[in-house]
Amino acid sequence: MLGTLLQWELVDNSGAAFSLGRGFGDGAGIFLSLISILALAAIFIFARSITSRKWGVALGLLAGGICGNLSDRIFHSPYWFRGEVVDWIKVPHWPVFNFADSSILLSAVAIALLLMNNVKPRTFDE
Repeated sequence: MLGTLLQWELVDNSGAAFSLGRGFGDGAGIFLSLISILALAAIFIFARSITSRKWGVALGLLAGGICGNLSDRIFHSPYWFRGEVVDWIKVPHWPVFNFADSSILLSAVAIALLLMNNVKPRTFDE
């Protein structure tokens, strides 16, 4: 699409983000789906009590990425939590990925920066 900098390449990914853990079969898809559902539940519970807008954005990026990849696992063949995630963005020296993977990576960077800068997710009234 943009020469060698950005290309489209359709890849069915049975593993985690950025094709990590590919080739473990249907069991990996079910395991990753279960982890995704548990992570979404934890985000939902934790997000209800945060007061920091920055933490809200970071958790929103994480939840969005998880939902994007989870929807592929549910609705992409072989379906019902065993499906493969569709990756399609290719850049040099990096695994093929999708927007959901990018969202998860950005949220991880944001959360790391928030923790390093000691930004609290909640403020407590005293």
